[in-house]
Amino acid sequence: MNGKKLQILLSCLLCLILSGCAAVAPVPSKYPPRPAPDTKAEKKELREGKPRPREVASLHLTEQGQMLLESGKVDEAIGVLERAVNIYPSNGKNYYYLAEAWLKKGNVMQAREWNRLAGMYLAGDSEWSPRVYEQRGRINVHSR
Repeated sequence: MNGKKLQILLSCLLCLILSGCAAVAPVPSKYPPRPAPDTKAEKKELREGKPRPREVASLHLTEQGQMLLESGKVDEAIGVLERAVNIYPSNGKNYYYLAEAWLKKGNVMQAREWNRLAGMYLAGDSEWSPRVYEQRGRINVHSR
Protein backbone atom coordinates (compact mmCIF):
# COMPACT_ATOMS: atom_id res chain seq x y z
CA MET A 1 0.00 0.00 0.00
CA ASN A 2 2.91 2.39 0.70
CA GLY A 3 4.15 2.01 -2.88
CA LYS A 4 0.71 2.93 -4.21
CA LYS A 5 0.52 6.04 -2.00
CA LEU A 6 4.01 7.07 -3.06
CA GLN A 7 3.08 6.65 -6.71
CA ILE A 8 -0.04 8.81 -6.26
CA LEU A 9 1.94 11.44 -4.37
CA LEU A 10 4.62 11.58 -7.07
CA SER A 11 1.96 11.80 -9.79
CA CYS A 12 0.32 14.72 -8.00
CA LEU A 13 3.67 16.45 -7.53
CA LEU A 14 4.52 16.00 -11.20
CA CYS A 15 1.15 17.48 -12.20
CA LEU A 16 1.73 20.49 -9.97
CA ILE A 17 5.19 21.08 -11.40
CA LEU A 18 4.05 20.76 -15.00
CA SER A 19 1.01 22.97 -14.51
CA GLY A 20 3.31 25.78 -13.37
CA CYS A 21 5.10 25.65 -16.73
CA ALA A 22 2.02 26.36 -18.81
CA ALA A 23 2.12 29.71 -20.59
CA VAL A 24 -1.04 31.76 -20.75
CA ALA A 25 -1.36 34.43 -23.44
CA PRO A 26 -2.42 37.80 -22.07
CA VAL A 27 -5.90 38.88 -23.08
CA PRO A 28 -6.34 42.59 -23.69
CA SER A 29 -8.50 44.30 -21.13
CA LYS A 30 -11.80 45.93 -22.07
CA TYR A 31 -10.57 49.17 -20.52
CA PRO A 32 -7.16 50.69 -21.19
CA PRO A 33 -4.84 50.75 -18.20
CA ARG A 34 -3.60 54.07 -16.97
CA PRO A 35 -0.11 53.87 -15.57
CA ALA A 36 0.46 55.94 -12.48
CA PRO A 37 3.82 57.45 -11.66
CA ASP A 38 5.69 55.00 -9.45
CA THR A 39 8.22 57.23 -7.79
CA LYS A 40 8.62 60.83 -6.72
CA ALA A 41 11.13 61.29 -9.56
CA GLU A 42 8.61 60.02 -12.13
CA LYS A 43 5.92 62.31 -10.72
CA LYS A 44 8.31 65.26 -11.03
CA GLU A 45 9.25 64.28 -14.61
CA LEU A 46 5.56 64.04 -15.49
CA ARG A 47 4.89 67.53 -14.10
CA GLU A 48 7.87 68.92 -16.05
CA GLY A 49 6.72 67.26 -19.28
CA LYS A 50 9.77 65.03 -19.52
CA PRO A 51 9.28 61.53 -20.90
CA ARG A 52 9.30 58.93 -18.16
CA PRO A 53 11.88 56.14 -18.27
CA ARG A 54 9.15 53.56 -18.83
CA GLU A 55 7.82 55.54 -21.78
CA VAL A 56 11.29 55.78 -23.33
CA ALA A 57 11.90 52.05 -22.84
CA SER A 58 8.52 51.25 -24.35
CA LEU A 59 9.23 53.41 -27.40
CA HIS A 60 12.53 51.60 -27.98
CA LEU A 61 10.73 48.27 -27.81
CA THR A 62 8.06 49.60 -30.18
CA GLU A 63 10.73 50.39 -32.76
CA GLN A 64 12.33 46.99 -32.26
CA GLY A 65 8.94 45.25 -32.61
CA GLN A 66 8.15 47.20 -35.77
CA MET A 67 11.48 46.18 -37.34
CA LEU A 68 10.90 42.53 -36.41
CA LEU A 69 7.42 42.68 -37.89
CA GLU A 70 8.71 44.23 -41.12
CA SER A 71 11.38 41.54 -41.40
CA GLY A 72 8.75 38.78 -41.09
CA LYS A 73 9.63 37.70 -37.54
CA VAL A 74 6.03 37.94 -36.37
CA ASP A 75 6.24 35.80 -33.23
CA GLU A 76 9.34 37.66 -32.00
CA ALA A 77 7.62 40.98 -32.74
CA ILE A 78 4.60 39.96 -30.68
CA GLY A 79 6.82 39.12 -27.70
CA VAL A 80 8.67 42.45 -27.89
CA LEU A 81 5.48 44.48 -28.38
CA GLU A 82 3.75 42.75 -25.47
CA ARG A 83 6.72 43.66 -23.27
CA ALA A 84 6.39 47.26 -24.47
CA VAL A 85 2.69 47.28 -23.54
CA ASN A 86 3.51 45.92 -20.09
CA ILE A 87 6.14 48.59 -19.51
CA TYR A 88 4.03 51.55 -20.68
CA PRO A 89 0.41 50.71 -21.58
CA SER A 90 -0.48 54.19 -22.87
CA ASN A 91 1.60 53.87 -26.04
CA GLY A 92 -1.09 53.23 -28.66
CA LYS A 93 1.43 52.38 -31.38
CA ASN A 94 2.17 49.11 -29.61
CA TYR A 95 -1.48 48.11 -29.95
CA TYR A 96 -1.46 49.04 -33.64
CA TYR A 97 1.59 46.90 -34.35
CA LEU A 98 0.21 44.02 -32.27
CA ALA A 99 -2.93 44.14 -34.41
CA GLU A 100 -0.71 44.02 -37.51
CA ALA A 101 1.18 41.03 -36.15
CA TRP A 102 -1.94 39.07 -35.30
CA LEU A 103 -3.43 39.92 -38.66
CA LYS A 104 -0.31 38.49 -40.33
CA LYS A 105 -0.74 35.34 -38.27
CA GLY A 106 -4.36 35.09 -39.43
CA ASN A 107 -5.88 35.56 -35.97
CA VAL A 108 -8.60 38.08 -36.80
CA MET A 109 -10.14 38.11 -33.31
CA GLN A 110 -6.85 39.07 -31.64
CA ALA A 111 -6.14 41.61 -34.39
CA ARG A 112 -9.57 43.19 -33.90
CA GLU A 113 -9.08 43.52 -30.13
CA TRP A 114 -5.62 45.09 -30.43
CA ASN A 115 -6.96 47.43 -33.13
CA ARG A 116 -9.79 48.49 -30.81
CA LEU A 117 -7.25 49.41 -28.14
CA ALA A 118 -5.09 51.22 -30.69
CA GLY A 119 -8.14 53.25 -31.68
CA MET A 120 -8.76 54.22 -28.07
CA TYR A 121 -5.21 55.38 -27.44
CA LEU A 122 -4.58 57.00 -30.82
CA ALA A 123 -8.01 58.62 -31.23
CA GLY A 124 -6.71 62.19 -31.01
CA ASP A 125 -3.64 61.63 -33.17
CA SER A 126 -4.16 62.99 -36.69
CA GLU A 127 -1.34 60.86 -38.10
CA TRP A 128 -2.28 57.55 -36.49
CA SER A 129 -6.10 57.66 -36.46
CA PRO A 130 -6.37 57.14 -40.24
CA ARG A 131 -3.89 54.25 -40.03
CA VAL A 132 -5.93 52.59 -37.29
CA TYR A 133 -9.11 53.06 -39.33
CA GLU A 134 -7.46 51.60 -42.46
CA GLN A 135 -6.20 48.66 -40.42
CA ARG A 136 -9.72 48.07 -39.08
CA GLY A 137 -10.93 47.84 -42.68
CA ARG A 138 -8.30 45.21 -43.52
CA ILE A 139 -9.26 43.25 -40.41
CA ASN A 140 -12.92 43.32 -41.43
CA VAL A 141 -12.04 42.08 -44.92
CA HIS A 142 -10.13 39.13 -43.43
CA SER A 143 -13.02 38.20 -41.15
CA ARG A 144 -15.38 37.52 -44.06
